[in-house]
Amino acid sequence: MATLPRDIDERMNNEITAKEVRVVDEHKTQIGVMPLAEALKLAREKGVDLIEISPDATPPVCKIIDYGKYRFEIQKRLKEAKKRQKVVHLKEIKMRPKIDVHDYTFKMNHVKDFLAAGDKVKVTIMFRGREMNHTEIGFEIMKRVLEDLKDIAFVEKEAKLEGRNLTAVVSQKKH
Repeated sequence: MATLPRDIDERMNNEITAKEVRVVDEHKTQIGVMPLAEALKLAREKGVDLIEISPDATPPVCKIIDYGKYRFEIQKRLKEAKKRQKVVHLKEIKMRPKIDVHDYTFKMNHVKDFLAAGDKVKVTIMFRGREMNHTEIGFEIMKRVLEDLKDIAFVEKEAKLEGRNLTAVVSQKKH
């Protein structure tokens, strides 16, 4: 497992510059405010490090703990935070102006599944050749799509003709 780079503002042992520090042990029990030399001596007696946790506090808070154990705890916390994070993807559904009823239903079911999973969906209607002369058909299909989704989604980006594609972006409604 890769180790995290040491923070620039994170000081330990002799790198700490404050005259007095508030000392906390590895069990988060406050030992009290004491001169830096006394805190360093206490850490050395226990065979661990003195790490400056909160340098902006008055006096700065230092923890008596093994540096490796401290980094492991931080790594574990970061991993937990990353697990709880929800990543929103942009899924795309492509249709043609002459889409069949069954194909339309099938694709709409996919759109609903994507929205239920918390993803945004880009609905694209692609025009080819002479179909560009009848973009109103594409706009009607897009209007129907947005109408069918109005109960479960809101339009994030209105339908817009971009080159040969008509696109709109929808995302899940917050209940």
